[in-house]
Amino acid sequence: MAKKDTSRFIPLMLTVLIIISDQLSKAWVVATIPENTIGFRYLGDFLAIVHVRNTAIAFSMGDGLPVAVKLLFFIIVPVILVIAVCVVYFSRKIHLSVFQRWVLALFLGGGTGNLIDRIFRGFRVVDFISVKVYGFLGFERWPTWNIADASLVVSGILLAASLLLENSETKEDNNV
Repeated sequence: MAKKDTSRFIPLMLTVLIIISDQLSKAWVVATIPENTIGFRYLGDFLAIVHVRNTAIAFSMGDGLPVAVKLLFFIIVPVILVIAVCVVYFSRKIHLSVFQRWVLALFLGGGTGNLIDRIFRGFRVVDFISVKVYGFLGFERWPTWNIADASLVVSGILLAASLLLENSETKEDNNV
């Protein structure tokens, strides 16, 4: 039984790894690239390492909101969400697969990484990865992102896939 209890903590190493890599990469960008400039280009113009600050959420949604609203929706609600995910993660009443634990650990790393920026950088999340997408969805370049953002997107896709697969397996089991 003790082994099973400790194994639930192993995915949290991913959380710590995401937070550390996210914060170290952002610190490097802040220290080496002046804000609102391009530091490096790779593969022609396909990939650029830049230094921009996002004062909103994905795709700069909510940029013009008042500070009180940003405080509520960009700090307080995400803190509550991170706490809720921790409660689900550690709950003995909610059954999570090993895969779902790893996905939630990935989510916690990304969410915490961006929360650290919002709290300690005055609502200004450091974004630095800029990829050319050649007009995909009307974008010449995809909105600039960071390691925490990537973790959140990947974890959201994986969690949705695991829930969909779990539901289809449950339906198949009930039909047998």
